[in-house]
Amino acid sequence: MTRIEIIFMGRVQGVGFRAATLDTAHRYEIVGWVRNEADGTVMLVAEGEKDELERFLAAHRERLKHFFTSERITDKPERGGYDCFEIRN
Repeated sequence: MTRIEIIFMGRVQGVGFRAATLDTAHRYEIVGWVRNEADGTVMLVAEGEKDELERFLAAHRERLKHFFTSERITDKPERGGYDCFEIRN
């Protein structure tokens, strides 16, 4: 299992970014969350098998490429504790 943390920058709040992320995540065997940050970015945390995470990210980037201008991705050790993928406030 692998964990990724991504911060998306650009026009990512108020455009359905989190809902689209959730919809895309439900198509893959991953768990984690997505939430808006106070600085106008969106934070995504996802865990799953490396190949499944890569497929999810490719689909996510393709679907939402018009909204984010950059992303900062960090690989982390898996922490577990997630049962599903959800939107957090």
